[in-house]
Amino acid sequence: MSQISLKDLRHSYVAQPAGDDDWALKRLNIDWSDGGAYALLGPSGCGKTTLLNIISGLLAPTEGSVWFGDKDVTNIAPDLRNIAQVFQFPVVYDTMSLFDNLAFPLRNRGVPEPQVDAKVREIAEMLDLTGMLQDRASGLTADAKQKISLGRALVRTDVNVIMFDEPLTVIDPHLKWILRSKLKELHQAIGTTMIYVTHDQTEALTFADQVVVMHEGTVVQTGTPVELFEKPRHTFVGHFIGSPGMNVLPCAVANGVPMFAGTQVPTDHPVAGAESAARLEIGVRPEFVSFAEDGIPVNIVKVADAGRYRIVDARHGETVIRLLVSDGEQVPSDGARVRFDPAHTQVYADGWMIT
Repeated sequence: MSQISLKDLRHSYVAQPAGDDDWALKRLNIDWSDGGAYALLGPSGCGKTTLLNIISGLLAPTEGSVWFGDKDVTNIAPDLRNIAQVFQFPVVYDTMSLFDNLAFPLRNRGVPEPQVDAKVREIAEMLDLTGMLQDRASGLTADAKQKISLGRALVRTDVNVIMFDEPLTVIDPHLKWILRSKLKELHQAIGTTMIYVTHDQTEALTFADQVVVMHEGTVVQTGTPVELFEKPRHTFVGHFIGSPGMNVLPCAVANGVPMFAGTQVPTDHPVAGAESAARLEIGVRPEFVSFAEDGIPVNIVKVADAGRYRIVDARHGETVIRLLVSDGEQVPSDGARVRFDPAHTQVYADGWMIT
């Protein structure tokens, strides 16, 4: 195991990239500590799998370098990087038993059979597969096959990193939580560096200690789940994290105070220098919007029951403002006004939080 560093990394699938749009990965500098649990989170096409393939050695970056510890591995073949990868679709050898599937990576490296047996049984116990070890892998459910793929990655003790590329996409929804919990438990038990690629915020936030949010080939924020929720540094992070996502409202700044629709919006955060931006916006999550006697006048256009709370769509002019109302709290029928919690109201200049 070792720290992974990506230095001045860029990649393009175009032979001679000219403009910014030609780069699938724009310039990245990332450091992942030894033994951490990380997630690459973003929509399809944002560059997650490209970045994963560069780390694994399946793809050579156009620019920059990949380091494992103090070793530059940019031009080293995948089989020499000591990595394990779990793919979206489970890969198993149907004609082999579960035991032989799990043992395959060790036998392929010449590990003595007594050590193979001990390690396979240890991992099988972790994955709740002990009673199935002599069964053939053919005919297994998708979640059982994915457990085998996971087990083949975990059975090795020489890996620098285990990488997961959308590993739960084909798993039934009611089983995803079980496998996510198992994966988190395994990381805590073995301490191997893990990088988890997904477009699903729930998977990323429940697995990772640090989440890297990507958008159009760029890392827009790296942080803990709490940091991404409470202090999204870019409006995309605010949109992408949370359900529903952050309210992003057009605004102006007058005398150092944000203004929305002619109404002052108090904030505890700085707005200095905002006047020079081409686009100014207020960002506030629905959790931090509430009905009040004074504030922004709105019309209620929709109320959706989400169990313990309701999602209310309120409209001011052409702008929709969402807020969460706890079960039992009354929603005004007319003459409603809303206010934002100043401690959780941020101003964004050209998409980026003003700090």
